[in-house]
This record gives sequence, structure tokens and C-alpha cells, in this order.
Amino acid sequence: MISPLAYVDKESQIGENVTIHPFAYIDKDVVIGDNNVIMPYSSILRGARIGNNNTFYQGSIISAVPQDFKYNNEDTTVEIGDNNVFREYSVISKATTIDGKTSIGDRNFIMQAARLSHDTHIGNDCIIGNASQISGNTIIDDHSILCSNVLMKQDTHVGKWSFVQGGCRFSKDIPPYIVAALEPICYHGVNAVILKNNGFDEKNIKHITSAYRLVFQNQTTDMEEICRQITDQIPASKEIDDIIEFLLNSKIGII
Repeated sequence: MISPLAYVDKESQIGENVTIHPFAYIDKDVVIGDNNVIMPYSSILRGARIGNNNTFYQGSIISAVPQDFKYNNEDTTVEIGDNNVFREYSVISKATTIDGKTSIGDRNFIMQAARLSHDTHIGNDCIIGNASQISGNTIIDDHSILCSNVLMKQDTHVGKWSFVQGGCRFSKDIPPYIVAALEPICYHGVNAVILKNNGFDEKNIKHITSAYRLVFQNQTTDMEEICRQITDQIPASKEIDDIIEFLLNSKIGII
């Protein structure tokens, strides 16, 4: 159902069973899949590419012009998957240049007044808390939780299954499977409760804990040496491989 009080540009592509409430705005060069719900005063702007079964609450803005001086009115995009929720006044910016993109996967929950800046990449099953500000060119991997009022600096990376405490700000990468907390932000243990609740084996959780003991309680700060120690001392598993890969690929260092 499309309300006659909504504005839907004739050049937009709207899928089946899409509900567009009064006073919503759908721009040209927008693609919206099936079974989406767009609440009053939401704006889906040029360059949005939206999958199926998403809900956009009042005042949400999708494919906003990036707040980047390099932006030169190129036809850039935001790509959104399926089954996501965008709560009131959340803002998702499109990419700065034509060779970039902002992307959001599936089953993410973007809470009220959260902002995802240009060229941000969000995986699947993530939660971005109220009023959190995610700067440009950042990556948030699957199953991560950023609580309310988190400030994530540009070019940083949050690993999978990590939990960032509310009010934290950070300018370095946060490795997978951990809790990051306090001010200044620091390692605050393994995200054990959430891992256990999601079916992770207790033995693997202990191995993750042992690996991070080598990372954060080591006399050396040489990450290659630390990863060699992890390989030598901790039984191999997918989780340990994830940790090693993240540590070795971090360009700006970890918290």
C-alpha cells in the first residue's frame, strides 16, 4: 500500500507488498525490494538499493549526501540487505565516490538517532545503539554490538562478536570476540556471556581467553611474534584463526 500522501518518484522501483505511509519521501534512482515498511517522514534518497523485509521508522534518512568535502555529486549508493530495522531519525550516508559504497547486510538493528557515515560496511546481525556515531570508511563485522553513544573514528574496524560499552570512543581497531569498555577504551575481557548464549563451546571460549591473554598481557608488542605464540600455544580453531587474521591485518593497531 502506498499512501496518496507520500511522495514516490516515478523513476523509483518499488517491489511487491511495500507499505509507504503518509509523508514519506521516495527519491528517483531508488530500488526498494519486497515487503518493506516505510513509516511517515522517512526519506529514501537517490542511490538507495534496498532488499526485502526492512522497516524504516519515522524520520529515518537513507542514502543521505555524505558529509565529506571530497563528495562531488557523483551517483553513489547505499546497499541494504534484508530484515533490517532502522529506528527513528537514524541516518545512513551513501558513498563519497563512484568506486565506493556504503553497505549494510541482513538482520541489523540500527537504533534511534544513530548515524552511519559514508563508505561504512556493516555485516549481519549487528546492533548499533542509540545516537552512536560511526565515521566514514569503517567496518563492523557480523554479530557486533555497539551500545548507545559510541563514537567510532574513521578507518577503524570492529571484529565479529565484539561488544562495545556505551559512551566509548575509539580510534584503533577492536578485535573479534571481546568486550571493549571504560575511558580510555581498553580490553575488558572476552565476550563470554554472549558467545555462550549463542552456542559457542566453553572449550573454545577458554581458548579465546588464553589467546587474548597473550595479546594483552605480553612483554612484547610485536604482533607477528604474538600471533606466533598464539599458534604455538593455543589449539587451532576457526575462532583462533579469526583472531590471528584480524591482528595481522590491522593497519592502525588495536585498542
